[in-house]
Amino acid sequence: MSFFTHKLGIDLGTANTLVFVPGKGIVLNEPSVVAVSERDNKILAVGVEAKTMIGRTPENIIAYRPMKDGVIADYRVTEAMLRYYINKALGKWNIFKPEVMVSVPAGVTSTERRAVIEAAIKAGAKNAYVVKEPILAAIGAGISIQEAMGHMIVDIGGGTTDVAVISLGGIVASTSVKCAGNRIDASIVDYIKKTFNLAIGDKMSEDIKINIGSAIPLDEELSMTIKGRDFLTGLPRSVEVKSNEIVKAIGRELREMIKAIKDVLQETPPELAADIIDQGIIMTGGSSQLRNFPELVFRRTGVKAVLADEALYCVAKGTGIALEHLDTYKKTIIAKR
Repeated sequence: MSFFTHKLGIDLGTANTLVFVPGKGIVLNEPSVVAVSERDNKILAVGVEAKTMIGRTPENIIAYRPMKDGVIADYRVTEAMLRYYINKALGKWNIFKPEVMVSVPAGVTSTERRAVIEAAIKAGAKNAYVVKEPILAAIGAGISIQEAMGHMIVDIGGGTTDVAVISLGGIVASTSVKCAGNRIDASIVDYIKKTFNLAIGDKMSEDIKINIGSAIPLDEELSMTIKGRDFLTGLPRSVEVKSNEIVKAIGRELREMIKAIKDVLQETPPELAADIIDQGIIMTGGSSQLRNFPELVFRRTGVKAVLADEALYCVAKGTGIALEHLDTYKKTIIAKR
């Protein structure tokens, strides 16, 4: 019978949800967005389709993100979203319930953890396991986490920044701050509003971050034309923005993330701190792809930082590897039927 049990790893993120099938790799990478019609509370679209609707919907349709700061904010919608992703990943002819592993932030409470497990079971999983994101990110980044060596992982996603020191398969010191990609986007929106009297949407601010954003000032600045609505006249207008303005705009958020890294380094036992100086800090997650972020970490902490390969996919890949070797990672997994 075991031959038929499908296994799925789900990186349930604030911004994106990724589904990993062992042997196949990442089969799904879609935004964690659900569009709901207000009138009859029906779910109209999930993922990519729903994301295009954000900020563009008529009154009776709401596009919203059921995950806030890395945890479930809207239980019913999250469950529907999970069901949609599980069915899409397995194909509609599948009759066997899959075993599912879901990632949770390092600072997750037991109630929040239970909510994730229950949502996965209700969405059609046979068993659900939850594992903390830094551990999955480390596995996915190709670190052998079982050895007696200190590794530091900084996982920066959409909703949370998770920082953890891992040794012997467990988390020695960690912190999780609710400051990550989404907060960076929000601070860009604020800056554009204050500086240019221009209202821009979330999608636009994300484009700005990706196209010209940087963690440290650049000698050769990039620039970009942004379009939005003028606050005074109410009419559409476009302005030009340069990289170093964005660096200034997101300074506070970057400082908060660096502080989280420093806090964890300060709690790290001396032996492991020595390992981290040798090994460096591994950075994973979508928002760690901000230009020159590793360089900023190095300047502020004195420890060299490296961006992991396919940073966005580390957690998802980690779920896949952990599922294939459940017995090896028993210690780090919280299982629930």
